[in-house]
Amino acid sequence: PISFYISVIVSLGRLYSESEMAALSALGIGPGRVFGAVLTLSAVLAAGVAFLSLYARPWAYETSHQIVARADADVNVNDMEAGDFYESPKRSRVIYIGRREGPGKPMEDVFVQFERDHRTQVIHARRAYQVPGPKGSGRTIAFIDAHVYGISRTAEDHDRIMHAKEMILHMNPPRVEPLAYAPVAASSAVLSASPAPGDVSEFQWRLSTPLTTLLLGMLGVPLSRVKPRQGKYAKMGIAILIYSGYYLLCTSARTWVQKGVIESFPGIWWVPASLAVTLVIALAGPRLGFRGGR
Repeated sequence: PISFYISVIVSLGRLYSESEMAALSALGIGPGRVFGAVLTLSAVLAAGVAFLSLYARPWAYETSHQIVARADADVNVNDMEAGDFYESPKRSRVIYIGRREGPGKPMEDVFVQFERDHRTQVIHARRAYQVPGPKGSGRTIAFIDAHVYGISRTAEDHDRIMHAKEMILHMNPPRVEPLAYAPVAASSAVLSASPAPGDVSEFQWRLSTPLTTLLLGMLGVPLSRVKPRQGKYAKMGIAILIYSGYYLLCTSARTWVQKGVIESFPGIWWVPASLAVTLVIALAGPRLGFRGGR
């Protein structure tokens, strides 16, 4: 929406600044024809935005969540860099590499901590490298000159210390946990039937984006009018100010609905309504030449 909004203002503003609009008016193409062309293009773009918002948006969020979950569950030390702590989502595993020449190279000064049953296992090795294994069988890591510390979390067991010149650690195959429910990843059909404030705010946000596209496209027409040789960017400051205020109100209203501060009606709809009022006021201005059917 913002890209289309700015493009309308800049393109029509250039026609005004170079007196092309005056030439079009002399040929019988008045402001009404120009507004109708922008309205048609805005409607087509709004339909595309509606599809992206209602269907592509939840699919993209769900897919990205699955990718992140699989990446967190799969331990591939060949992709890890030195100097960073790599922690699993539930903090059940931490890996730190002190030195490494590059991805896939042997690791030096390796620290691994993971939870197993009622014991915390800590491994500190001088060198380590990942051993290739069958696909889907989990990762296998070989440690050289390793010190292993088993710290018990119960009073019935004792701590253990072991030193090994070489040790092989088999990681379990990655298991992706089911994703928790999130309104941004839920389908629009599910959101439309849910009375939860978070679902209502997300669904109204999705419905508002095509309406925003349509209103901003039409608002760009009156904001593009400049005097000849005034410059096509003459109204850009006020245009950005209007959009910034509108976006701030939209995000605030969405948060208020999500937190239950505002009921599902009016919800966030009062914000597009205020933009529609701004559009009507701008079109009704005497300088635009829309009166009298022109």
